Amino acid sequence: MSHNTLLVFEVTILVLAIFLGIEVISKVPTLLHTPLMSGTNAIHGVVIVGAMIVLGQPDKSAFTWIIGFAAVVLAAANVVGGFVVTDRMLEMFKSRERPKKPDET
Repeated sequence: MSHNTLLVFEVTILVLAIFLGIEVISKVPTLLHTPLMSGTNAIHGVVIVGAMIVLGQPDKSAFTWIIGFAAVVLAAANVVGGFVVTDRMLEMFKSRERPKKPDET
């Protein structure tokens, strides 16, 4: 396979994965969003590690460096955002202290 054919193949796989991801996520019921967020955090942790391994290779092109760096940044943003959303959702289930009446000490 030539370099251009390989690039077209990889971009096609990427576009198909994007469309498949949108279809799958749009069908998820609201009740399952928190467990799904935890799963995506784990997957994006793997993406971060993989991108860092690629960036650690000694001989890489500028294109590989840019895509690897973008993968690390976007996956890290997704992981942090996922933890923030999960924390906010879990905060809703904590019991709140009731305000004390003026005559109670």
